[in-house]
Amino acid sequence: MDDSAKPRPIGLELPTGTDPASIRKRIESMEHILERSFRIPGVNYPIGLDSIIGLVPVVGDVITAAMGAYIVWEARNLGIPKWKLWRMAGNIAFDSAIGAIPIAGDAFDLMFRSNTRNLRIIKKHLDKHHPATRVIEG
Repeated sequence: MDDSAKPRPIGLELPTGTDPASIRKRIESMEHILERSFRIPGVNYPIGLDSIIGLVPVVGDVITAAMGAYIVWEARNLGIPKWKLWRMAGNIAFDSAIGAIPIAGDAFDLMFRSNTRNLRIIKKHLDKHHPATRVIEG
């Protein structure tokens, strides 16, 4: 089989390691998918799967809460203090509770980005305790 016939991976390849740099990359990718993976045409406002899937009553909020919980689970693997994990879980719970309100909750989902808030908590921890994982963003 020549190289042109081999299947190629689609999209982003994520690291599978347990080192802080690999975990950071996976968390950043999940946050991007949930909060900023699409743009609303005309207004150029970034939205993600959290806002889109959240339009489906109840089930959508459960799915996005589970995806947000993955970020907290990865943060636990980094050794982040329990009080920060509780704060992150609170962000997800608040987002899910308000997001479950029809129409108003969907509008709230566009403004309150719990996964971005949680990523910020993780980045502060990593920058302090694992400075080698820091990425210069341009």
